[in-house]
Amino acid sequence: MRYKVKKLSLLFFLLAATTVMFAQNQPAVQKIGYVDSGVIMQQFPEAVKASSDLEALRLKYGKQLDSMTTVLKNEVADFQKKAATMKADQQKEVQGKLVAKDQALQQFQTDKSNELNQKREAMLAPIKEKVFKAIEAVAKDEGLNFVFDKVGDVVLLFADSSSDVTYKVLDKLKRGK
Repeated sequence: MRYKVKKLSLLFFLLAATTVMFAQNQPAVQKIGYVDSGVIMQQFPEAVKASSDLEALRLKYGKQLDSMTTVLKNEVADFQKKAATMKADQQKEVQGKLVAKDQALQQFQTDKSNELNQKREAMLAPIKEKVFKAIEAVAKDEGLNFVFDKVGDVVLLFADSSSDVTYKVLDKLKRGK
């Protein structure tokens, strides 16, 4: 009887040791999730407001640029009509003014484009920080090792929809946690 107990103990020990060794040789399972940042930016209220504000500013600058362009075109057309009746020095003077206005128009366009880009960066930086924090929190809650963005520079060729944590991130953002 004692012999059977020793044999069973030894068998149990070998089975346990084999199981532990087998478990140690297996690679850790990596959990991967993904988000669709386009959906987040379309549905997160702060991002929607920033996008709307930027679009309004872009339209405002566009109207100013269109107005300046129309004025310049009208002045050029007026000059072309009157050029034949002008003296050479008058023509050069008007042409110089038109060139200066064209350069001012181009400078306005460059300045407003740069200003719009700076505003975009300033408005989106705190939103991106919130999104990244929410992604990190959801990844930890879900035990994910990786979270990819379907929309970014990284191309995701296959994604099982059960790994999509987009709406969980969006929910966390909306709850403000």
